[in-house]
Amino acid sequence: MSVGSEHRDGDETGPPAREAGGLLTVDLAALAANWRLLRERAGGSECAAVVKADGYGIGLEPAARALAAAGCRTFFVAHLSEAARARKTCPGAIVYVLNGLPPDTAATYAALRVRPILGAREEIDEWAAFCRAAGARLPAALHIDTGMNRLGLRLEEALALKGGPTLEAFEPSLLMSHFVSSEVPADPANARQITAFEAVRDAFAGVPASLSNSSGLFLPGAPSYDLVRPGYALYGGNPTPGRDNPMRAVVRLEARVIQVRAAAAGESVGYNGQWTTPGPRRLATLSVGYADGYPRAASATDAKLAAGAPVGEALVAGRRCPFAGRVSMDLLSVDVTDVPAGAVRRGDRATLIGDDLTIDEVGTGAATIGYEILTGLGRRYARHYIGG
Repeated sequence: MSVGSEHRDGDETGPPAREAGGLLTVDLAALAANWRLLRERAGGSECAAVVKADGYGIGLEPAARALAAAGCRTFFVAHLSEAARARKTCPGAIVYVLNGLPPDTAATYAALRVRPILGAREEIDEWAAFCRAAGARLPAALHIDTGMNRLGLRLEEALALKGGPTLEAFEPSLLMSHFVSSEVPADPANARQITAFEAVRDAFAGVPASLSNSSGLFLPGAPSYDLVRPGYALYGGNPTPGRDNPMRAVVRLEARVIQVRAAAAGESVGYNGQWTTPGPRRLATLSVGYADGYPRAASATDAKLAAGAPVGEALVAGRRCPFAGRVSMDLLSVDVTDVPAGAVRRGDRATLIGDDLTIDEVGTGAATIGYEILTGLGRRYARHYIGG
């Protein structure tokens, strides 16, 4: 979409596009196409979808609906509140909750027909006790820690459960672990984790297994097992850093230009005067800031530029334009000196994510990762869904 163009037909949420500081366009057809590509890479394994963090920022409900329409039948979320939304949106789907079983919530899980992912003996004991009292062998996943050291049963803890009475109380419906560095094919941790997971999988023969995330699907030699659970790649993030991105872009963010102004050489721009004009400049002020989820770390300062550190950029009239000064709460400034005079005016839109300014590149410019950019997308944007 070029600067100054208006929104396309489709569903919208948030303020009207003409009133909003930014327009977020979400391509649900691209989301579905990404899922189908990943399903093909999984071979005969089931391809689930991770829709936590409000569908990686694009909206859990529209994401789940589009993925379900494409054929997805299993979803992963992080919190029970997200599981309730997923269940309402997709009544017949299987829904797993990654962050385990909070105390005294087993009855809520059962009422929602969602499955906890149990990663500690206390959680397992509580779920087993609930199932015994309810007289129902309800499903739950077992999370095995193969190297992340964050959540999950240690190998010896998992193996000690085999054949014991605790697992007779409920149905272990999935055995899973999580890669530490699958986006780095040469990392020896990948092979260690696969070996460790194989040992537990052998002990729990017959229980469906899952290890691969988005990058795991592109990791040479990584088994897909029974189920894969991509997240970031579904939403357009590159699962193969350093190589061409095989995924289609899902989000596009455009910010309203609310003023174009001239600045003389040697003037400072933004809070604390951290960026100084190297000569006469033209600046465009955009109606987006860190309150909209655009990181303050993307700010341009004299010190960062002197050190060769990355800074944020926008596409204005098809040209890359660097930020000028600090990103503030509601505004950011862009150096548009190289844009032809008259090609950018009040009311136009500049692209902050889209075209060749990818979500991963935006993350780099903000000293972070594309995941944080996506999941931080603000609620003040006019949200426009296409391809659903």
